Amino acid sequence: MGSVMRLEHIGIAVKSIEEHLMIWRDVFGFRVEMIREIPEQKVKVAMLDAGTLTIELLEPLTTDSTIQKFIERRGEGLHHLSFEVDDIEKKIEEFKNQNLKMIDEVPRKGAHASKIAFIHPSSVGSVLIELSQKDKK
Repeated sequence: MGSVMRLEHIGIAVKSIEEHLMIWRDVFGFRVEMIREIPEQKVKVAMLDAGTLTIELLEPLTTDSTIQKFIERRGEGLHHLSFEVDDIEKKIEEFKNQNLKMIDEVPRKGAHASKIAFIHPSSVGSVLIELSQKDKK
C-alpha cells in the first residue's frame, strides 16, 4: 500500500457557523483561520486551528445542499474525517483496486486550495472519509 495518510481535519455539519463559533472559538479557544462561502458546493466553511489538526464547520447555503440534507437526516454533528494524501489520483486508484466505493472517482476542488475526493461511507464502516491533497505551489 502507498504512503501513510495523516488526519488533517474533522468536518462538522452545523446550521449556523456563528452560533457554533461561541463554542469552538470562544470556549475552546481555537483560532479561526478563515470563513468563506463555496457556492459550487452550496456550503459556507469555517476552518479553526485546533493545534495538530483543523476543525471544519460546514453550514449549508441552500436547502438542496448536501450539508442541509445531512442535517435533516442526522442532525448537526460529525460529518467527515479528512485525511491528507500526497497523490490523490493514485490513492483513488489504490482504493478502487481494493474494492472501496468512491463518491468521487475524479478529484474536485476543495475549500482551501486543495483537491478532494470522498470514499463512500458504506465501504468504511459508515464513516464519510475525505481525501485531500494540498495544492502544490
